[in-house]
Amino acid sequence: MIAVIVPAHNEAADVGRCLKSIALAAKHPGLQSEPVVTVVALDACTDETPEVCAHHGAAAITVEARCVGAARAAAASHALALGARWIASTDADSHVPRDWLWKQAACGADAFCGVVEVRDWLDYPSTVRQAFARRELARDGHRHIHGANLGVSAAAYQGVGGFPQLVTGEDVALVQALQRSGATIAWRARPVVTTSARRSARAPHGFSGFLRALEREVLEARATLLPSGELVR
Repeated sequence: MIAVIVPAHNEAADVGRCLKSIALAAKHPGLQSEPVVTVVALDACTDETPEVCAHHGAAAITVEARCVGAARAAAASHALALGARWIASTDADSHVPRDWLWKQAACGADAFCGVVEVRDWLDYPSTVRQAFARRELARDGHRHIHGANLGVSAAAYQGVGGFPQLVTGEDVALVQALQRSGATIAWRARPVVTTSARRSARAPHGFSGFLRALEREVLEARATLLPSGELVR
């Protein structure tokens, strides 16, 4: 069995689209009808996220941590208890492609690290989009780590103790632990997960925080230039 884990804190507006994409990925013929379960960790939700998850048939567990690391870890523990051999991770504001689970499970490694693209840049200036494209190199062998496009075998996950209960960076910490353990990791450019550029961060210093920091960096660099192109001294 394959499990998909999704941490969610007040994600009623986005999680339905995410769960629909997972349901399509679960039906890919390459999986040869292997069962797929989606586990959503409802972390201190006060909106209609539980109802949306129930409507889409996702298994839901409740935590009161306000901590993405704790939420992912709880969802993974539930998935392992159900008998999952592979754990794929994404985020509630993300959309996975149809071949996502198939390519992860068939990657030939202990873990899979993929890249992300932004579906709607909202009010971000084009220079931020360009800066992101330069940094998020979509090629095999990249070294990007995104909780929205991550997968790991149950054995490798349990071997390193799982996701640490961090308010941010739990995905990076897990992959670093896997590297130290000698686990094999497939750093793949495909399949790509689409995510949002929302400014309302759920995890401090997460992807939303990264984009805002990138925006500040770009704007500060622009501010150091005079109209003539000369550097401000």
